[in-house]
Amino acid sequence: MIKHRYLTLSLLLLWPAFALAAQQEGALWPEIKSNQTGYLKVSPLHEIFYQVGGNPKGKPVMYLHGGPGGGCSAHDFRYFNPQKFNIILHDQRGSGQSKPYGEIRENTTANLVEDIEKLRKHLRLDRVILFGGSWGTTLALAYAETYPLNVAGIVLRGVFMATRAEIDHYYHGGAAKFFPEVHRELAASLDHPDRNDYPAQLLAKLMSADPAVRDRYARIWFRYEGGIALLKKSDEMIEAFLREYNPYAAAVMENYYMASGCFLEEGQLLKNAGRLADIPAVIINGRYDMLCPPVAAYKLHQLLPQSTLVIVPDAGHAAFEPGTQTELLKAMRRFED
Repeated sequence: MIKHRYLTLSLLLLWPAFALAAQQEGALWPEIKSNQTGYLKVSPLHEIFYQVGGNPKGKPVMYLHGGPGGGCSAHDFRYFNPQKFNIILHDQRGSGQSKPYGEIRENTTANLVEDIEKLRKHLRLDRVILFGGSWGTTLALAYAETYPLNVAGIVLRGVFMATRAEIDHYYHGGAAKFFPEVHRELAASLDHPDRNDYPAQLLAKLMSADPAVRDRYARIWFRYEGGIALLKKSDEMIEAFLREYNPYAAAVMENYYMASGCFLEEGQLLKNAGRLADIPAVIINGRYDMLCPPVAAYKLHQLLPQSTLVIVPDAGHAAFEPGTQTELLKAMRRFED
């Protein structure tokens, strides 16, 4: 049976085998159940699903999932002390349990930013702490730069600024220097491997009228992403995931956004970083993160006088890698008081 929870690299912590390993570290907070769930209609087309847990009178923290096209699960509550924080998870447009699932119409970064603001107002929250990883960092920065007065703090993991250089690294050249065999398989699947427009080519395949083509390219995409994301992995792990989950809609959303430059002006997030000068921030990046190399985190840190930068020496991209998970938990403890 195809499951309705899809996984992208920023959400690999949902993968049962990996999540179990993370729990055995003993660092995550105990599992909790949501005390409120619902749908918020944010446009005539879209409704976003949200869930709230922890202390209703605690500091509000908004978890921003990765992808684009990932989603949240109750496991994501476990990064936060449930006695101290009012924890808000939501599935972005077209993702997770939001409706319609996999819909790319009326789906841009600006739309997602306004959805966060609508949800904040709907839940009657004051200033919020933003907690995002990978694409979630992009969205956190875009929101904070639009509504800096509504943000009390920021925790970022695996910074992605959505610049042309970062997208090119991801698809066309940088990662290929370290994973040539993985990149070659992706290139070989495309009609025009000599062109630097892999996201657009992949999106065209993923939008094919032929379901077999769509499924094939969703799996090709995930094997590529999975092949470069983790410091320690195996082909068996990737295949186990593909037996359990269908990555199609997440693949569509991710390549749709990347083909469009994430709907941001070139360098926009760095150019506007000065708006965040008074906001405390913790920036965490794996030293060997091949999806989001630490140079972006370093550049951002240089522009934010209230920021702390942590480079985890033995980590790749995923939140559940032990060193990264430890630093995320430490970061949130700074905001408890």
